[in-house]
Amino acid sequence: MYRKKPEEIITEETKVWICTSDSCKGWVRDNFKSSESEIPVCPLCKSEMKSSTKELEVINNHKKY
Repeated sequence: MYRKKPEEIITEETKVWICTSDSCKGWVRDNFKSSESEIPVCPLCKSEMKSSTKELEVINNHKKY
């Protein structure tokens, strides 16, 4: 029986925005944020977000504003 070798998952340090509200766990990749504003608002609770990084799987977003 032939078994396909699992694909290697490529990860990298990625810039993200994390919700500042203690009761919310929302975050979004920088290249997927919904606006060009410097500090986005959380899409879940509308609180301010802060910049951070996470080790995530590489996903490209080719959308340009």
